[in-house]
Amino acid sequence: MRRARLLAWAVVVGACASVSALDPKEIVQQAVTAELYANDHDNSRWLYYDVSEKPGNDVTQWAAETPNGDLDRIVDQNGRKVPEHEQRGRMEAFIHNPTAQARQRKSGQHDDQQATQMLKLLPNAFIWAQTGQQDGKTILHFRPDPKFNPPTWESRVFAAMEGDMTVEDAHHRILSLKGRLIHSVKFGVFGFFGDLEAGGSFNVERRQIGPNEWQITQTHIHIQGHALVFRTISDQEDEVKSRFHELPGDLSFPQAEKVLMEQKE
Repeated sequence: MRRARLLAWAVVVGACASVSALDPKEIVQQAVTAELYANDHDNSRWLYYDVSEKPGNDVTQWAAETPNGDLDRIVDQNGRKVPEHEQRGRMEAFIHNPTAQARQRKSGQHDDQQATQMLKLLPNAFIWAQTGQQDGKTILHFRPDPKFNPPTWESRVFAAMEGDMTVEDAHHRILSLKGRLIHSVKFGVFGFFGDLEAGGSFNVERRQIGPNEWQITQTHIHIQGHALVFRTISDQEDEVKSRFHELPGDLSFPQAEKVLMEQKE
């Protein structure tokens, strides 16, 4: 997972023009550049409280980020209070399972790469219009640009979205991105490989959690469809993260386990 750090961004942008002097696409490009720079220079590690609701798997947990991966202490799963000995057992099993750790890192790297690719598409995939400005924030509306040629299947879904984005003006950081699928998307001839139904939505909220730190605090995804004719796509997720505390950058798994067990449920 990427944790955005501002670092020396002010040096990079220098005497940048104010948001009000830019057209909507330039505001978006400025925000994307800031996010990509921050992602590339962020080495922070965080402890946070995570409540996630997915079909058949509702989880409440504490999570600790380490240089070797994330360690989770699940305290409640599907309405069942997880006993402390089981919490420790699950963490110990992960700590002593290099294969699971490698799988987690690979999945995280894939997610990071995909997020970066989608972020880079923002300025050109949509037609942007500024719809408001208040309290140091700029609100922009986006709709698909018919001239845009999506390079991947994932970007075809992304480019079929319409919605709104809010940018924090002082640091050019993206505060929220909300969209809905305005028409169905089909993959392959006649949608043989899959299709996503119109009306699906996503909502991602980000907040500043430290002097130069930003994190996703809420994720709401509700998309329906089918793949390979018979398989149902159901990406339903509501996740809220809170109680952020910065951790040492060199935290080991055993140290992370100790910190996690110290947290109140």
